[in-house]
Amino acid sequence: MRRRTSILREYDTGGKKILKRRTQILDDLRERRKFWEQKEEAFATVFKARDSLNDTIVAVKKIKLGSRAEAKDGINRTALREIKLLQELKHPNIINLMDVFGHKSNVSLVFDFMDTDLEVIIKDTSIVLTPANVKAYMLMTLQGLDSNGVLKLGDFGLAKFFGSPNRIYTHQVVTRWYRCPELLFGARMYGTGVDMWALGCILAELLLRVPFLSGESDLDQLTRIFQVLGTPTEESWTVRYSLYSLTPHALGATSPPFLKDSIGVTSLPDFIQFKQFPGTPLRHIFTAASDDLLELLGSLLAIVPLHRCSCQQALKMPYFRWGPSYPLHSSPSYRN
Repeated sequence: MRRRTSILREYDTGGKKILKRRTQILDDLRERRKFWEQKEEAFATVFKARDSLNDTIVAVKKIKLGSRAEAKDGINRTALREIKLLQELKHPNIINLMDVFGHKSNVSLVFDFMDTDLEVIIKDTSIVLTPANVKAYMLMTLQGLDSNGVLKLGDFGLAKFFGSPNRIYTHQVVTRWYRCPELLFGARMYGTGVDMWALGCILAELLLRVPFLSGESDLDQLTRIFQVLGTPTEESWTVRYSLYSLTPHALGATSPPFLKDSIGVTSLPDFIQFKQFPGTPLRHIFTAASDDLLELLGSLLAIVPLHRCSCQQALKMPYFRWGPSYPLHSSPSYRN
């Protein structure tokens, strides 16, 4: 494997020639400045740039310094977490961290450049999303889309390593529309079921071409969820299990000891009582969906966390048994 000359060395060595290259890159970014201002994130600004070493287009994520302590330490904790995770996560459908470089008090991350993201694809009604497109995107899973139709996971700034026995997480994760009931009820200990729920919301959005559950507040979000999927009861939510009888995806193979006892929805920190909604059959909402697709969607959007499927279980479901070929070799087509 040929070793690529690092951009980090370019910036660290300094000199007029290097500074000129940097100016050229920044000038190139200004061509799309209006577009990228709309893509500014809470902790960083993302630019389109040209790698002068191999003449390829890349995405440069310039991290904003947070607190004074972070500025003193020389790096934002969010950036450090993202760098650490992406150095370990290598997969065709995970965004590739190509390089990291510092300049003065800033740190920048260099990624594969993705032409668009899934939200843009979904909202553009001139784009035709076929059942094959939907299935392929579910296979590749989430976040960024390149011109060859390859989907990649990205933005790991708020991600954390999973599986510590007594770790308490924050419930303020995931954009509200994709947040599962246990998070909305303030759960501090949870598993990958929160991600499976979010994936279910995205699958629903791919089918409807609009957000599936778009609450205006956490209370409204829960109301919308229960109106569609039914209100859970203490009996339906409560489960009893030993520490190692859990399916690993739901709460992790090393779940905290207190989870040996029964857990009810009313025990969640921010629980409030809701009207009992019977729910609406998914078939009445997704009228064109096949039985196999509805089975997958129902498994992803199970109200009770332990009832949600894992990634491995989802990929073995009948929906993925037949086609399409993966990956798709072109982007979705446009309407005439």
